[in-house]
Order: sequence, then C-alpha cells, then structure tokens
Amino acid sequence: MIDDIVVIRGGGDIASGVAYRLHRSGFKVLILEIEKPTVIRRTVSFAQAVFDGDTVVEGAKAVKVNSKEEIYKCWENKDIPIIIDEQLNILKEIKADVLIDGILAKKNLGTNKNLAPITIALGPGFEAGVDADVVIETKRGHYLGSLIFEGFAEPDSGIPGIINGYGKERVIKSPADGVIHHISKIGDLVKKDQTIALIEGVPVKASIDGVLRGLIMEGLEVYKGLKIADVDPRGVKEYCNTISEKARAVGGGVLEAILYLKNKN
Repeated sequence: MIDDIVVIRGGGDIASGVAYRLHRSGFKVLILEIEKPTVIRRTVSFAQAVFDGDTVVEGAKAVKVNSKEEIYKCWENKDIPIIIDEQLNILKEIKADVLIDGILAKKNLGTNKNLAPITIALGPGFEAGVDADVVIETKRGHYLGSLIFEGFAEPDSGIPGIINGYGKERVIKSPADGVIHHISKIGDLVKKDQTIALIEGVPVKASIDGVLRGLIMEGLEVYKGLKIADVDPRGVKEYCNTISEKARAVGGGVLEAILYLKNKN
C-alpha cells in the first residue's frame, strides 16, 4: 500500500498540504497542473515548480517533469513530480491507485469515479458517491477535514475564513485587467492602503495591516476581480513558509479517507 500511486489535480496551498502529508506517509505522489497556475500562497504551493523548475515546502521537494520516465526518476529520488497535464493524459501511461481533485474550483472540472480505484474530491462542487467516492470538507469550522460519503461539502460562501476578526478583508482582488508587476514580496509587512503591486499602472493596495502571505506570480495576465493576494493580520512571517492548519486538516482527512476505503475494500 505504501507504494500506491496518488495523482493529485492541482498544486495550490491546500492540495500541497495534502501532497505533503501523503508524500511523508510513503505514497508516490504525482501532481497535475496547468501551464500558468494562478496560486496565491506560492511559498507553500508545489505549483511554484511549474515556474521555477523545482520548489521545496517544509523539506519536501517538487520537481517539474515532462514524461513518464522523469516521473519515475523523481520518485526514485524521493521527490514529488509535477507535470503540466490539464486533461489527465498521464493516466493512460501511469495507473493511479488514488485520484484526488484538489483544484478547489468550486465545481467539477472533469473528475469522475472511473479514473481510479479510489477517488477523492476536496470541497464544494462534487457529490460524494457520484462524482467521487468521498468528498473532504474544506470550510473552516467544526467539520473541517471531515469525510462525506453522501451528498456535498458546504457550499462556497464567498467569504474567506475569519483570522483575527478579518475575513473578506484579508483577500485582495485585481482592480484591473492586465499584467501584474510586484512592488512587495511574500513575507513583507505591509500597511493598509500600501501599494504592493501594479497592473498596467493601476496600484494594487493592501487591504489591512499584516504580512503579505500570498501574491500571484509576477508577470501573469490577470483580470479584474481575480484573487491575486492575501494579507495575514497576525503578522507572523514564518506562517508564509509553513503549511496552514487548514491544509493540514484537509490532508489528514484525505489520508484517513484512503486508509478507510482500502480497509473497507
């Protein structure tokens, strides 16, 4: 079981928390990403390897690969391979024992129960028992990380989880269409209304005081209203480089789901 292959769709911070926990537990993890991931918390997202070639999150290394051979070499090196594969073409070459939809798109982008012996989906947009064997709750609160075998996860409220009394205020959305250019970097302490980036000359301003915990990749084309940054009012720089409690809880739920379904079967 420890050598089981787990394919994860998405390499954002929540999916990376899942990948980290499964990788540490001995599973062979493969991450599928798009060509230009729009992840915010890049310092704790394995998706950053798409841009940089490789990235390390809490000691676990992800490496961008382009072929089946490179995937297996990566596993031999005890690393996590990540490949650009939006259409899941790699499943024709590598049989997944477990497939996890960690895109967190709030809707199903093509995951179904026939893709692997065990299928798991994170968050809203999936019906447990229909789209996937189990859905993991991703909403902060009492049920975070819990397993759902029938029905749906809590619907998206559109309001981020509350941290130090701040919810939607923590999130910064693009004020315009265009290419983003950074002024500040992840880990910087910022003040409310401080300009942290520019989009075609339009300033992107910090929404509250705190530490800049997330900022979309420099040079990406963004559109007005897209989430592009995240300020943590707790102001602890170390949190920028460590997996969040939410991602750890969801990762724990996924690990439980895999072991539960394997024992059941």
